[in-house]
Amino acid sequence: MIVGVLALQGGVEEHLTALEALGATTRKVRVPKDLDGLEGIVIPGGESTVLDKLARTFDVAEPLAVLISNGLPVFATCAGLIYLAKHLDNPARGQQTLEALDVVVRRNAFGTQRESFDTTVDVSFDSAAFPGVQASFIRAPIVTELGSTTEAIAVLNGGEVVGVRQGNIIALSFHPEETGDYRIHQAWLDLVRKRIELAI
Repeated sequence: MIVGVLALQGGVEEHLTALEALGATTRKVRVPKDLDGLEGIVIPGGESTVLDKLARTFDVAEPLAVLISNGLPVFATCAGLIYLAKHLDNPARGQQTLEALDVVVRRNAFGTQRESFDTTVDVSFDSAAFPGVQASFIRAPIVTELGSTTEAIAVLNGGEVVGVRQGNIIALSFHPEETGDYRIHQAWLDLVRKRIELAI
């Protein structure tokens, strides 16, 4: 099993560290050929507008969108959630997304860098519960609307949806890779393995 990390910008190394600590074989993805043979991909946090521009510049956006629409498992954090969303309620001028996740997302919902914070979040999906996940919110987005095929898997005490699941996609507003809490990475890798087993 080879898992890619979109390595154009943002928290690439932190995700590589997490995945490799869990025994996954990883590959940095920058250009279309890097997508060949992947069983899953992580889209890290960073600057969603920069991520969008670089993905189009390196011609990786379109083939990545096709693979995701065909079922490639994705784990996304922060800017990665924004980049996956079908709709943004406050996009930057000219900003594009992969339009893979049936949600509406609000960028920078908690304010500027100075309003960044750490907390714990309960995450649950597929009858599994992950209480008290260590979560770092850095200029984080929230999900303001869910499509019919998307479920909330993490909600803050104020009611803000900060984690969603849609089929093979898990997307979070926060950064578990920054805190060393790799339980969601492991749960996603388990989804990838199940998909491989079903295909055999």
